[in-house]
Amino acid sequence: MTMRSVPALPDGCTWVQVPGAEELRDYFSLTDVALRRVVEPERGLYMAESEKVIRRALGAGHRLRSLLMTPRWVEEWPDLLAVAREQGAPIYVAEPAVAEAMTGFHLHRGVLAAMHRPALPSVGEVVAGARRVAVLEDIVDHTNVGAAFRSAAALGVDAVLVTPRCADPLYRRSVRVSMGTVFQVPWTRIDPWPEGVEVLREQGLSVAALALAEDAVTLDHLEADPPERLALVLGTEGDGLGRRTVEAADLVVKIPMGGGVDSLNVAAASAVAFWALRLRA
Repeated sequence: MTMRSVPALPDGCTWVQVPGAEELRDYFSLTDVALRRVVEPERGLYMAESEKVIRRALGAGHRLRSLLMTPRWVEEWPDLLAVAREQGAPIYVAEPAVAEAMTGFHLHRGVLAAMHRPALPSVGEVVAGARRVAVLEDIVDHTNVGAAFRSAAALGVDAVLVTPRCADPLYRRSVRVSMGTVFQVPWTRIDPWPEGVEVLREQGLSVAALALAEDAVTLDHLEADPPERLALVLGTEGDGLGRRTVEAADLVVKIPMGGGVDSLNVAAASAVAFWALRLRA
């Protein structure tokens, strides 16, 4: 890896030439999902990728731990650097090759942020007053989690709950695919599950399980006369919802299919269901 002379940088920026520097350990091996699943919660952090996503996180009141940028972008966002300095967050600048050696991928969006992970609110706080709630049960693909959050934000879902085995909504890929809407829609983990179905019922929500079942009503039927307050539970890729979840729900609903197809990808199914069950007034 070729070193170059230190460029002129704004105040508060530190030039990085060694990808293994200890002060940059938040950024090591970002593509190792199993590692990051453990490291990020333990350190109380998550990673935000791209200037737009970082701004959404800051707009939601989250705080920077540090910034990692490539030289081309340092002059582009002086206000972002000013926020980092104000919050006492280091600003690291590295050549793209150095940043890639550290993180495991090319920083084509020019900037990464290590953010302080906020404490999660209680289920009661998140669903208080919510009329449409999405529950993501054991969805393991971060892309699907991010896509579900983006649909929730766009289609009027008031809150999202994720079960204990569901992928982390604050994982870098989830945040990126959601376009930062994980900072917009109130969410928390619901644990234990599916015992949490009763908690939702106690909060005044009817619980609908999106699943293939003999006694399932069609989405058209539910859309015609939906409950005032509804929690819609969507299941993991492949297997769908667990049997105990389906049995605990107030009703089971399915999306009518044609063309010999029996189901949609969970992210696509969430968008269809959120649209059909959106509040009209």
